[in-house]
Amino acid sequence: MATTPSVPLLKDELDIVIPTIRNLDFLEMWRPFFQGYHLIIVQDGDPSKTINVPEGFDYELYNRNDINRILGPKASCISFKDSACRCFGYMVSKKKYVYTIDDDCFVAKDPSGKDINALEQRIKNLLTPSTPHFFNTLYDPYREGADFVRGYPFSLREGAPTAVSHGLWLNIPDYDAPTQLVKPRERNTRYVDAVMTIPKGTLFPMCGMNLAFDRQLIGPAMYFGLMGDGQPIGRYDDMWAGWCIKVICDHLGLGVKTGLPYIWHSKASNPFVNLKKEYKGIFWQEEIIPFFQSATLPKDCTSVQKCYIELSKQVKEKLGPVDPYFNKLGDAMVTWIEAWDELNNSSEEVSSKPNGAAAK
Repeated sequence: MATTPSVPLLKDELDIVIPTIRNLDFLEMWRPFFQGYHLIIVQDGDPSKTINVPEGFDYELYNRNDINRILGPKASCISFKDSACRCFGYMVSKKKYVYTIDDDCFVAKDPSGKDINALEQRIKNLLTPSTPHFFNTLYDPYREGADFVRGYPFSLREGAPTAVSHGLWLNIPDYDAPTQLVKPRERNTRYVDAVMTIPKGTLFPMCGMNLAFDRQLIGPAMYFGLMGDGQPIGRYDDMWAGWCIKVICDHLGLGVKTGLPYIWHSKASNPFVNLKKEYKGIFWQEEIIPFFQSATLPKDCTSVQKCYIELSKQVKEKLGPVDPYFNKLGDAMVTWIEAWDELNNSSEEVSSKPNGAAAK
């Protein structure tokens, strides 16, 4: 775990997507683990600001001007002044896998004091099956030293393809603003050495700061919604994507894992600023969760795109009455799929490149 593989796993099949508004000095700490991979950096905020990337990394950097140029009118589906802009990186990636990380996340240490190669563990999670249909009490049965327990049906032991690997964080917990306010000094020091599959029919709160997914299996559903500037809500971008992907993964027979690896989350965001962003979401989630819990997709939804378009219709129909925002979000979900298909079915790859100076 702690040592860098001589040849990085999936070196030519994985992109690392990073949303940022600042210089990426944090990459120095990740250099032993990220150096061999291609980075897609999505610059949020002022496009005239220069973002410095440490020497020696292979990267493309996209700012808002690039997003507007590449997507044209469809750029309206990409959030502005919110980390949800990262999903533009998923769209322009040409790789099978994506790992996304925030710029305030550092290398964590395991209980023995060794640096954790989060990317390597993340890849291992994606390359082994999930078990969404029957829970294994030893958690991940495909891990070295583990297996299926007595009473686990042999017909289910091949598992399901893993679409998403959701990772955790030491130090600053991923709390909402009310919890931050009542527990300002709380830190997560608990290292749980486990990976588990989230059971079919069960939703989860997905955090986007340490996340990997199989872009070919679930990429078109990894839309982080309309958040931030001009929108009535923020900090629910990864949650929205998590609820959507889980409903679709359950429908298509795909798996979602959570647990290892940990990263070190270094910086607590301001709870008062967060409360302003989350305020409506805290109320709305009481309607959103039951919606996703009861959402079903018809049998003819055989692709992620078809599932997502169907979900967008249900969002407008069922959540539209809660607030007009959801009608807007439902439309943006359709625009996102149209833009995804346009960009990913096009032979003109050159059109999705950033301006020459930004590619290294």
